[in-house]
Amino acid sequence: MKAEEKLADPVAYLRQALAEEAFAVFCQPICALGNPLTYPIAEALIRLREEETALCPPGEFLPVLEHYGMMPELDRWVVRKVLRHMSSGAHHPCFSVNVSAQTLDDRAFPAFVARELNASGVPADRLLFEVDEPDALSPAGHRFAAAVGKLGAGIIIDGLGHGADFVEPLKMPGIRYIKVCSGLTRRLTAPAPLDEELRALLQVTAGMNIKVIAECVEDRAGLVALHRRGVGFAQGFGVYAPHPLESSMELNHA
Repeated sequence: MKAEEKLADPVAYLRQALAEEAFAVFCQPICALGNPLTYPIAEALIRLREEETALCPPGEFLPVLEHYGMMPELDRWVVRKVLRHMSSGAHHPCFSVNVSAQTLDDRAFPAFVARELNASGVPADRLLFEVDEPDALSPAGHRFAAAVGKLGAGIIIDGLGHGADFVEPLKMPGIRYIKVCSGLTRRLTAPAPLDEELRALLQVTAGMNIKVIAECVEDRAGLVALHRRGVGFAQGFGVYAPHPLESSMELNHA
């Protein structure tokens, strides 16, 4: 589709991109902190191929998909792509897929996930769904988490720490991990002693058997600080940069 046609009919352009596999799935490993580091989880990330090898970042096309109510279509495509990759022998035991607020509100989505899990033969406990912190507070988010939890899939709350209340989002069913926002990561890796808020967060999550992932980790020194403070997992360019899903990588994993 030419540029002028894309602007004139963005819905048709994006549906054509889905049909023609113009979207690409990248993944970014999440490491478990220890000696040695292992990589038990990878987050699926979406890109859009344009004009041969150029990749369009998500900030340029996700708002359009959201505006036209097309996020459930994209999220279905990503789930199917990830499960097919896992069934063919993925390097990571678990993959996480981000789901939008529109998808959380799609009552048919969990049934779709069940069909795709059955078709792929991938155990449901190897699939995680990332939900933004505000959506973890919504009725649709709780309904979605309960439905995929019945299948055996788990939940990651993404961006914990943007809101004022740490505890309320943790009431969402089926949470296995939380990702703390970059601001909290900086506080967790700072040389200063932990404040009461962060100590409380780590104690509460440990008591609930919820694992903590620090986002936006920029260097290996940060990994040492996080491990020393009891944070079990880390993600960021200082850990591993995103790479195409199909890339062959030799990673140790648990």
